[in-house]
Amino acid sequence: MPELPEVEVTRRSFADRIEGAKVMSIHMGKPLRWPVGCDVDALRGRRVGQVLRRGKYLWLPLNARDTDEGGLLIHLGMSGSLAFAHRLPAAGVHDHFEMVTDRGTLRLTDPRRFGAVVWGASMSEGMPGKLLDGLGLEPFDDALNGAYFHERLKGRKVAIKQALLAGDIVVGAGNIYACEALFRAGVDPRTQAGRVSKPRCDRLVQEVRAVLQQALALGGSSLKDFKDAEGSQGHFQLATQVYGREGQPCRVCATPIRRVIQGQRSTFFCPSCQKK
Repeated sequence: MPELPEVEVTRRSFADRIEGAKVMSIHMGKPLRWPVGCDVDALRGRRVGQVLRRGKYLWLPLNARDTDEGGLLIHLGMSGSLAFAHRLPAAGVHDHFEMVTDRGTLRLTDPRRFGAVVWGASMSEGMPGKLLDGLGLEPFDDALNGAYFHERLKGRKVAIKQALLAGDIVVGAGNIYACEALFRAGVDPRTQAGRVSKPRCDRLVQEVRAVLQQALALGGSSLKDFKDAEGSQGHFQLATQVYGREGQPCRVCATPIRRVIQGQRSTFFCPSCQKK
C-alpha cells in the first residue's frame, strides 16, 4: 500500500501545479470506503489551496469567497494512486474520483476501493477530524526524539515492529520502512516495545528519519504499480537492506535474511545484526 513517502512524493508531484486552480466539476464513481459527505456539485467555482499531507492523508483545501472554507481529505487506501494532467484517458472501471479544474484533472484510481475522498469544514472537523485524530507525530517533527519515543513505549507488550506500525507514536513507518529502520538500528523486530532502552530509542528515531528521507529522495517504493501524479515510479525497493530479501545474505554480515509474520504482515530481519 502507498505509505508516507509515496503519499508525500505524490503530493509534491502535483501540489504546485494545482494550487489556485478553479474547480469546474467533480465526478464520483463507485463508492469508496466512506461517503464523500457533501454535494460535490456545490464545490464548483471553488479554488484549490495549498495541498497538505498528514500521515498518509492528503488535504485539498477548496476555498470560496462567500461561504465557509473546507476541503477534501484523500486517502489512497491499499492500491490507490492519483494522476494530475491537462489530458487524461477516458475514465476506466477503477477510476472513482475526478476533479476537473481549469489547470487539469485530478483523478483517483483505486482498484480495491479501500481509499477515500471525504469532505470536511476543516482538517479537524467532521470525518477528516475523526480520521486524523490520534495520529502520532510526523517523523520530521522536532518534538520526536528518543526520550519521547521511549516514554510512549513504556508498558507496551507488543513487538517493537507493531508499535512502529500502529501510527499513534509516529506516523509514516510503514511495513517496508519499519523493517529497514529496525535493521539499521540493530533492533530485533520481535523485541517487546516496552523493553527497548532509551539509547536504542534514540538510534531508532534517527534511523526512521534516515530511511524515510532516503525513500523520499528515491521517489518512494514501487513494489507493484505505484506511480506519482506525473506517472513516475519510485526506486527505494532497489536499495532495501532486508525487506523482500528472505534467504539472501545480509549485506553486512552475510547471515541469511529471515522472514516472520507479525500482525499478518511480513517482517524481514537479520538474526545476527539485530538483537533483542
